[in-house]
Amino acid sequence: MPIIVNLDVVLAQRKMRLNDLAEDVGITPQNLSILKTGKAKAVRFSTLEAICEVLDCQPGEILEYRPAAAKQELLEQS
Repeated sequence: MPIIVNLDVVLAQRKMRLNDLAEDVGITPQNLSILKTGKAKAVRFSTLEAICEVLDCQPGEILEYRPAAAKQELLEQS
């Protein structure tokens, strides 16, 4: 998938645990973990807004577009 989730990087920079972020945002740690690992198919803007508010960051710090990653993924699946 060409969208890379850098939530773990931002959490490390802020010295914050996933469970603490989940509690502050108001979602389950399991759902936040799905987002963190890049397995989420979608994210609500309200959730992204809450994450950015708690982490004091921009959405672009959490989500990144890498077209080369998509090409590599297709090659690996072949």
